[in-house]
Amino acid sequence: MQHILRQIARTGIVTEAYPEADESLRATTERLQREVLAAFDGALVIRHVDAGSCNGCELEIHAANNPYHNLEGLGIRFAASPRHADLLLVTGPVSRHMEEALKRTYDAMPAPKLVVAIGDCGCTGGVFGESYASRGRVSNVIPVDVAVPGCPPTPVAIMQGILTAIARAR
Repeated sequence: MQHILRQIARTGIVTEAYPEADESLRATTERLQREVLAAFDGALVIRHVDAGSCNGCELEIHAANNPYHNLEGLGIRFAASPRHADLLLVTGPVSRHMEEALKRTYDAMPAPKLVVAIGDCGCTGGVFGESYASRGRVSNVIPVDVAVPGCPPTPVAIMQGILTAIARAR
């Protein structure tokens, strides 16, 4: 125990510096808030489905919802039921076990059904591709409106993907 306490005292507090607000984030959030207000009366509801990912994209989705990026402050919230969702975020290559669940989630959504595939795995199948255990990209299972590449994509890229999907819906 003393070894651990000495190491903590030697190392000190190690945290990342708070990022400076950049122009792309400010412009994206302003535009996203305007579009959500115009297209969905100020409240966009998202249902997220992890179809078999490594959870890297989920960490970035959570980061987009933190106080720095603040999706909820823009009128965007996440729902547990696809029946209340306006947009479906799908991460990961679609595993064979998740294929039916993803189809049912998509079918349960009200129209217009917006789908955003997040990450390289959701867009192309990533390193997993198509195999006996994986259907590959999300578009092999359900129609996709917007694909956000990256491994994992940044929160700003995810926000821009949501914005693109909203623009296509209008």
